[in-house]
Amino acid sequence: MKLANLQTHFVLKVQPLVLSILVVIISFLICGCSQQSKKEKLTVGMELAYPPFEMTDARNRPTGVSADLAKALGAFLGKEVEVQNLPFDGLIPALKTGRINLIISSMTATPERAQSIDFSDAYVKTGLCLLFGTNSNIQSIRDLDQPGKTVVVKLGTTGHAYASSNLKRAQVRVLEKEDACVLEIVQGKADAFIYDQMSTFKNWQRHQETTRPLLKPFQEESWSIGVRKGNAELLQQVNAFLKDFRAKGGFEELGNRYLKEQKEAFRQLGYPFYF
Repeated sequence: MKLANLQTHFVLKVQPLVLSILVVIISFLICGCSQQSKKEKLTVGMELAYPPFEMTDARNRPTGVSADLAKALGAFLGKEVEVQNLPFDGLIPALKTGRINLIISSMTATPERAQSIDFSDAYVKTGLCLLFGTNSNIQSIRDLDQPGKTVVVKLGTTGHAYASSNLKRAQVRVLEKEDACVLEIVQGKADAFIYDQMSTFKNWQRHQETTRPLLKPFQEESWSIGVRKGNAELLQQVNAFLKDFRAKGGFEELGNRYLKEQKEAFRQLGYPFYF
């Protein structure tokens, strides 16, 4: 074979090989970048319908205590945060199926929920209390469990769980939205709404002419961050963040930014209010 032909033959043989190697390298790099990007993203689920903890701003972006907490956690871990707005009763299924990495949505850590997911250390102490109509003569949770009494609860909440387990004689109506539950009290269609202290205080402020609160909790609770069952590494990282965030005054700052009025009101009433 002549030298020129040999060179041509060699080039024709080598070029496809080089192209194949380049394709493999580029594919590897693209895949690696994609995996790295996916690894560095923290997807947090919350229901953006619970101000001032979970809500949206004028541009429909997530904001509030939980959104700020998620951003601080992302910064602590060096990860980008993506918030997914999901119905509250859909948060645990989304976590279990891997759609989200964490739940930060004012979720009470209960033994029942702990069977499905893991919980971080507590970051908020609160409790269940009651919102009545102004003309109600109810004095405690015990007064509610009577024939002819109607209690409203929000679907999937600990108030819902409490009413289902403990109120045997009253009628319990389960609604999907907090505002719908409050409206039942405002319009006199229900005797009480079972919900957490801070929300009950906020709802009473908005409807002082038609409602009254009983803020002393009849069941104490704590809120935690939800982590997929068995993800010990992430759970450890979340707990380390909560400890660091608290030590640096992060929770105090969030309280002053979003809950200053509630903190002062609870102090005057003698009820504990703290992160």
